[in-house]
Amino acid sequence: MATLTTTDVHNDIRRADDAFEKHFSEGNATGIAELYTSTGMLLPPGGDSMQGKQAIRDFWQGAMNMGIKEAKLDIQEVELQGDTIIEVGRYQLKGASDEVMDWGKYLVIWKQEGGDWKLHKDIWNTSRTA
Repeated sequence: MATLTTTDVHNDIRRADDAFEKHFSEGNATGIAELYTSTGMLLPPGGDSMQGKQAIRDFWQGAMNMGIKEAKLDIQEVELQGDTIIEVGRYQLKGASDEVMDWGKYLVIWKQEGGDWKLHKDIWNTSRTA
């Protein structure tokens, strides 16, 4: 097994985040769901957790249906812990006319599945004031 460096891990997660952003901008909730493990879990703000690719697809499709057209992910930290990567970052969600609809911070636990790093646990919360 090859030894992973911090740079390798950061680059792998950046590529996965780029795919997430691309699928989001294309309105492809199924593509987003495929970036999660088979037992992946979302822990969104203000709602119950949900697990599995269908629930994840439905959640992201709902966000798109609400008018969110773009997701930007800014990695702040990536840490390799055995067979797990922990990513901490900041996000920004934009609507059709490029208006910022939400922004905040997130934490993702990544696991390898089928030889690829996939989102396993995904939690975020807004930095907007009420």
